[in-house]
Amino acid sequence: MRVAVGLAAASVVLAGCAGTAGASSGATGASTEQGETLTVFAAASLTETFTELADRFEAVHPGVTVALNFGGSADLVTQIREGAPADVFAAADARTMAKLSGDGLLDGVPVVFATNTLMIAVPADNPAGIDSFADLAAPNVDVVVCAPQVPCGAALPALEAAAGVRLAPVSEENAVTGVLGKVTSGDADAGLVYVTDVTSAGDAVLGIPVPEADQAVNEYPIAVVAGSEQALLGAAFTRFVTGATGQTVLGVAGFGAP
Repeated sequence: MRVAVGLAAASVVLAGCAGTAGASSGATGASTEQGETLTVFAAASLTETFTELADRFEAVHPGVTVALNFGGSADLVTQIREGAPADVFAAADARTMAKLSGDGLLDGVPVVFATNTLMIAVPADNPAGIDSFADLAAPNVDVVVCAPQVPCGAALPALEAAAGVRLAPVSEENAVTGVLGKVTSGDADAGLVYVTDVTSAGDAVLGIPVPEADQAVNEYPIAVVAGSEQALLGAAFTRFVTGATGQTVLGVAGFGAP
């Protein structure tokens, strides 16, 4: 059973699973308890892959439900800092994860499980005729990017420097899904999203590679949150993501290897 949680619902999840913490025998072992809930906070760009991985994890851990909360990495950090009950956190860059590490809110050292790079996304018919990163700086082009505090936005300055082009976006979104939504709805001529977002959008958008994107690679780390009552199960989920199954699912979605 798939469960999605937001900040308001997360406290209900915690109350419902208090006292049910149990052990897991590993990445593919069976849970030793019935009725356990593992709450995973993950970057918005991981929505499709982590939904699939959660389903697969539940299949090999009978009685376990993985509750997923997706959003901009920076927003998720704020939620965890304010006491939201997360057991595992997967961020879209190391800088964001370091904020929790610096606050002593992680259990152990984060592990990088994937990489991602930026790509231009335009509506399928590309009405503005975008062909390159330089085209995004044209005065008649409405381009949308992620906000600077979001990993996909934090990577933008390095990309601009490598390409020698400075953008003047009409909007800065708090999650990469917001950028993609502006493009697919026709509210923007182009947006900078991850390669994986273009893949997941299918025919709804046209992806235009940026040769300099390899100068702004985002590494995705995952870690168990300090104080989790499901630390053992959280560690098992982390191993699952970094193991063969997780790497296969992530690779098919377009993520790079760690």
